[in-house]
Amino acid sequence: MNTTVEQILMHHLIAFGDNNLDEILKDYTPESVIMTPNGTVKGLTEIQGFFEDFFEAIPTGSAFSMQQKIIEGNVAYIAWASKSNSVEIPMGTDTFVFEGDKIQYHTVADYRL
Repeated sequence: MNTTVEQILMHHLIAFGDNNLDEILKDYTPESVIMTPNGTVKGLTEIQGFFEDFFEAIPTGSAFSMQQKIIEGNVAYIAWASKSNSVEIPMGTDTFVFEGDKIQYHTVADYRL
């Protein structure tokens, strides 16, 4: 397991759970890309907007369950479930590709009820 990838991933997940946008943005670069079923999010400004929207659906304190976490080299995959007052997500997945100590590429997909 790549310790640096594990550390960055854990930093990202803790910041996400805390809805801490400043800390989340530290994990990305101006060239980072997030790919979603709704399209591509590029650069820090768009990434900030993406997470602001996600935090509305899954605010701090929402139920979150990690179903799977796999790290191979510079790639991490997680499968998860979450529930808040506004949405239930029985299945979500993220894949992260790291370059150095940053997330360069990130895919996100979830099924919402």
